Amino acid sequence: FIEDFSKAMSQAGTSQFQEVIRQELEYSMKVELDKILATAPSNELEHTKKDLEGFKKLFHRFLQEKGPSVDWGKIQRPPEDSIQPYEKIKARGLPDNIASVLNKLVVVKLNGGLGTSMGCKGPKSLIGVRNENTFLDLTVQQIEHLNKSYNTDVPLVLMNSFNTDDDTKKILQKYSHSRVKIYTFNQSRYPRINKETLLPIAKDVSYSGENTECWYPPGHGDIYASFYNSGLLDNLIGEGKEYIFVSNIDNLGATVDLYILNHLMNPPNGKRCEFVMEVTNKTRADVKGGTLTQYENKLRLVEIAQVPKAHVDEFKSVSKFKIFNTNNLWIALSAIKRLQEKNAIDMEIIVNPKTLDGGLNVIQLETAVGAAIKSFENSLGINVPRSRFLPVKTTSDLLLVMSNLYSLNAGSLTMSEKREFPTVPLVKLGSSFTKVQDYLRRFESIPDMLELDHLTVSGDVTFGKNVSLKGTVIIIANHGDRIDIPAGALLENKIVSGNLRILDH
Repeated sequence: FIEDFSKAMSQAGTSQFQEVIRQELEYSMKVELDKILATAPSNELEHTKKDLEGFKKLFHRFLQEKGPSVDWGKIQRPPEDSIQPYEKIKARGLPDNIASVLNKLVVVKLNGGLGTSMGCKGPKSLIGVRNENTFLDLTVQQIEHLNKSYNTDVPLVLMNSFNTDDDTKKILQKYSHSRVKIYTFNQSRYPRINKETLLPIAKDVSYSGENTECWYPPGHGDIYASFYNSGLLDNLIGEGKEYIFVSNIDNLGATVDLYILNHLMNPPNGKRCEFVMEVTNKTRADVKGGTLTQYENKLRLVEIAQVPKAHVDEFKSVSKFKIFNTNNLWIALSAIKRLQEKNAIDMEIIVNPKTLDGGLNVIQLETAVGAAIKSFENSLGINVPRSRFLPVKTTSDLLLVMSNLYSLNAGSLTMSEKREFPTVPLVKLGSSFTKVQDYLRRFESIPDMLELDHLTVSGDVTFGKNVSLKGTVIIIANHGDRIDIPAGALLENKIVSGNLRILDH
């Protein structure tokens, strides 16, 4: 008994001690944030105050939660009817009054990211993807086509970050005559914190010059608070809008789907879903993608970062967790408003460690938009075709979407009918191709890839005009060597190595 008692006492002592440290950290953070707020000019005061309040809430939760936030034993497969096959949704057809349904929709694109991973300055959405068109151009063309075809008024809303807002707004003037109303609002701006001291590295509110590294946009889970705070959410509800379709601006497969929209507006059982997540079947390339599970009687998105280390391999298995989140989401506006006002949107915190240029280790606290699924009523997953997930994260992805594998029509890319099987080839371009400008310099024209299964390119390689690639093609230039694939070459199941020796694969 005495042993148990002293154990309990020491545990209580530990938790009391932890609580004291927590309170001290929160107090120190509050002092630092107040100092930062005091440097805000009067025209930015209100806005900065909202941002720092939001950050304080997130920091509070970060100090409360420890370790992966899911209890692995509670994870269950979702019930059959909670993830519907797209075919079933599509089989219902479309009503005659599809225009009136479309008029209830708002398209939201997540536009906070920079093109740095592809060696570009400025917003990623302004990178040329196809025939000189940028991600943003294609998005506007898609919605304009919808509005013209159905005589509707579907607006486009861009969620920018402080990194992308100025450049994006300058570009928007070019669409002033298009048939799409475009609105923007900004993600919050949160301070990065020193990994050792857990205090902000910013000393004042400015975010230019040497201060740019002090601040970050806190992930796309921030959409709920910043959309609400911007006043735009209320305006759109006032205009009679009911649902938003949210997706990443670099996912070229995320076009407005009328069948899913109809399913939301006219549910077969009369009970509307507040939240729909499009999922698609995993391939070997998607093992890290978040998956939908059943957890405490709710649909829940589980990301790899939340999985206890011992279960990571199980999480990645394609047989147990067959689907992953595409981040194409359909959400009821009234539900966002209700939950935001009750402060009832619960999203797991993602702790993202970074090392700054000077070598300082910082962490940034983020959330993911899909993680809120468990806070909404009557949520649903829809298992959509892979074609609705076509993200461009690297120049290898860019090569696919620029090639003749896809045809472009009214801003939408569709797989060419000439390709015999609907899967996309596996393309791996080496580090000489990482930056967009290097990649463009190495292709005189984009090769014919209709019959390609697999392409690996490594080292100093260039492609002449009108090259055809078929089957499995592996091109490896050793260090110091250079390989120039001649114009008009046909490579079918070939390994090219060293100094342009062409071998049969």
